[in-house]
Amino acid sequence: MPYMSYHVSVEETVRNAARLMTEGRAQAVKLEGGAEFVAEVRALTRASIPVMGHLGLTPQSVNAFGGFKVQGKSMAAAQKLLDDARVLQDAGAFALVLECVPAALAERVTQALAIPVIGIGAGAGCDGQVLVWQDMTGMTQSHLPRFVKRFGDVGASLRAAVEAYSREVRAGAFPAEDHVYPLPDGMEKTLKKLK
Repeated sequence: MPYMSYHVSVEETVRNAARLMTEGRAQAVKLEGGAEFVAEVRALTRASIPVMGHLGLTPQSVNAFGGFKVQGKSMAAAQKLLDDARVLQDAGAFALVLECVPAALAERVTQALAIPVIGIGAGAGCDGQVLVWQDMTGMTQSHLPRFVKRFGDVGASLRAAVEAYSREVRAGAFPAEDHVYPLPDGMEKTLKKLK
């Protein structure tokens, strides 16, 4: 769920999630945070709205963490992450995303839960993996986290295509005759009559 769409009240959370389900045609919602949002998760699941949890590095709260940093690096932080994962599962979450946590901790959390755990920067011990497609295909030009592997360079191809398009438009080479629709025969002379 978007930032601040589930932070104000349980009632507003359910209302916003319902809009995502009905107007946005979502089949589930994902929200970031643990025990502090258990009331929201329970209310959503009571309203028959499937909820995926998200723990570890939660991008909506990245400023509170002081930036994009690995989470769960102390015993206290690791215990809180495991506790939060259990609380989300018990509140009705159908799955959990773990982002940017040490691989051994992510594997421990995965083993402790009955619901699927999807890792992003959390090692191979999770039930599944996800990456941001713009990062893994080379579209992102900024610094990438350590856990991202580029599987292609679509970004270079896209940039080259846009540059070629721009050159042809500026030069008047596009659109060419092959890319425009002709008028029906005899209509060209009558166009001057349009007012």
